[in-house]
Amino acid sequence: MAPLLDKAIVWDSHACMPLRPMDDSFLPQLERCRKSGFNVVSLNVGFGDQTLADHVRMLAQFRHWLAARPQEYRLVKGVEDILAAKQGGQLAVCFDIEGMNAIEEQLSLIQLYYDLGVRWMLVAYNRVNRAGAGCQEAADGGLTDFGRRAIEEMARVGMVLCCSHTGYRTARQAIDHSPRPVIFSHSNPRALRDHPRNIPDDLIRACAARGGVIGINGLGVFLGANDNSTEALVRHIDYVTQLVGDEHVALGLDYVYDTVELDEYLEKMRASFPKSLGYERGLKMVEPERLPRIIEALLAKGYGEATLVKILGGNLLRVARETWL
Repeated sequence: MAPLLDKAIVWDSHACMPLRPMDDSFLPQLERCRKSGFNVVSLNVGFGDQTLADHVRMLAQFRHWLAARPQEYRLVKGVEDILAAKQGGQLAVCFDIEGMNAIEEQLSLIQLYYDLGVRWMLVAYNRVNRAGAGCQEAADGGLTDFGRRAIEEMARVGMVLCCSHTGYRTARQAIDHSPRPVIFSHSNPRALRDHPRNIPDDLIRACAARGGVIGINGLGVFLGANDNSTEALVRHIDYVTQLVGDEHVALGLDYVYDTVELDEYLEKMRASFPKSLGYERGLKMVEPERLPRIIEALLAKGYGEATLVKILGGNLLRVARETWL
């Protein structure tokens, strides 16, 4: 396994640290990613109805903490930073935003976020916003004019469009409208687990047809009935690989480091996390330390080195090269 990890860029396309701008007590846990074999991680800086100020404050917090530790971490500006971080034994860190509420009505904020290290943003977080519908809306009116203009601005500045958490019609229109590859940074196939957060085969195919990538989520509620086993995760990886090929699969574990904060969000945001969809306290997750077991399970299924290099991070690296400026 060591020779494979030496060759591969290993990238988790979505991880969740506590969103408390005056509390950095959890940030040392990022070392868990580096020790587990990851070279790159995308940290969420805000989601849903959180405000512009919330997002900017978290970016300031994360950037300040990471910049003070250059031996262990490297803030990502471009692909070259990822390659340099791997060479230097650092963990490369970029950021993501879950929903276009973060830009309010001001498209020029997309450039600001990009300059601060945000490398992907999704359209809507479970519920409707001014850009389009979330995946848990009863009615999906599709991508709005504002959403189209936001996608165009994202392409202009080099930010990757993500359609996780987004409604079916909105996501399909977003994929069609984007001039660049689109990702589902942390979404699973609905064919294996019927849940609104998971995506049907035709969306997976549409994403792949445009050169995009599906990041497989490690939350048990999306893998099965709160099943966070390695076998469940590998089933989802294998399903998407067999459906659209090994150039369109990645890891997006969606690991939440502060489970107490997660339980608090589940209780106070029931409109986004209804119990009827399995959002209960004590959600199980696939932790970053599971990486060696994931690789072993894929090798046991007959996955070769070249395919694993793509899935572990090569596919996300390709999208970055095609999109980032």
